[in-house]
Amino acid sequence: MTVSATPTTPNATATPPAILSVAPIAAGTTPTGLSAAPVSSSPRPIITPRLRQKLVLAAIAAAVLVIGGVVYFVLKPSGPGKSFASGNGRIEATEIDVATKLPGRVQKIMVNEGDFVQVGEPLAQMQTDVLDAQRDEAQAQSQQAMTAVASAEAQVAARQSDLAAAQATVGQRAAELDAAQRRFSRTQMLSTNGVAAVQEVDDGRASLHGTQAAVAAAQAQVAAAQAGINAAQAQVVGAKAGVTASVATIARIEADIADSLLKSSCEGRVQYRVAQPGEVLAAGGTVLNLVDLNDVYLTFFLPDAMAGKLAVGSEVHLVLDAAPQYVIPAAVSFVATVAQFTPKTVETATERQKLMFRVKAQISRELLQKNLNKVKTGLPGVAWIKLDAGAKWPANLAIKVPE
Repeated sequence: MTVSATPTTPNATATPPAILSVAPIAAGTTPTGLSAAPVSSSPRPIITPRLRQKLVLAAIAAAVLVIGGVVYFVLKPSGPGKSFASGNGRIEATEIDVATKLPGRVQKIMVNEGDFVQVGEPLAQMQTDVLDAQRDEAQAQSQQAMTAVASAEAQVAARQSDLAAAQATVGQRAAELDAAQRRFSRTQMLSTNGVAAVQEVDDGRASLHGTQAAVAAAQAQVAAAQAGINAAQAQVVGAKAGVTASVATIARIEADIADSLLKSSCEGRVQYRVAQPGEVLAAGGTVLNLVDLNDVYLTFFLPDAMAGKLAVGSEVHLVLDAAPQYVIPAAVSFVATVAQFTPKTVETATERQKLMFRVKAQISRELLQKNLNKVKTGLPGVAWIKLDAGAKWPANLAIKVPE
């Protein structure tokens, strides 16, 4: 037997199962289908005319403050006053090229870049083998010239002896002539009185003439001896000139040898080694470049209105960018007489369009001597100068040098 049970609901009839559907939720309604009020944003602040007026006044005050600050920084004094002028520049020093006098090979360089050197200190040695040989040759020629002088002087002495002998012969012949004249006179007198024969007179006349010729010959020998002396003396002069020339040649070669040892002409610093040992240089070839630390200065530029008030010797105070704590004393050593455009490395583009005068401020040698190890070229700085002689330097520009 089969038993089926059908669920029943009291007081209800059975219905077919319903199909569920979800309707779209309209905006502004809740998921349950209940309508919801729209969400409102935060309320806007209400700007009243009074508040707007305050905001405008605050903006105007801020703008005035900004403009005032700009004007102050633009127009504020940049220096100690109108009695002073300044210019930018760089520390410079005289540079010296140590070069060869003669062409040759660099044998040795005794210094390096950055070394300090003193006056007369050897820096480099050029090869001198050829010069040494030339000096030996000149010394040999000098010995030959001295020998020639001695030989010429001996010739002079010999010619002087010949002259003395010729003069003695002249005296002898003169005596013989006097005797011959006396004999001829007596013979002629005797012949007039008939005591002497005519033949004796002729013989006496011939003897007289012969003696006169002998005297003339002796006198000619004297003249020849004198000429020989003059020639020998000329040879002496020539030989001595040869000695002088050889001595001068030796001195010249020794000077070239000495110049082959290159020495420092100043107290300074070696900036560059231009050549190296073994290089062959022409005459005037640079071996080293030195900076003379006793000739240090700063070049700056001023307009004509200020440059016209300067004089050589005017006091200058230098402040270097690398050492602003020091104020270095200097003096004007040069003021250009012709204006020029300021170099780009010194001033701004606007100032470069102006014609300026170049001024050179020289640092004293005594101060440089005390601080040789601290001197460096190329450092930028500012040069301050008084335009009014009666003005006093301010405290921040008072001289203060390294101890």
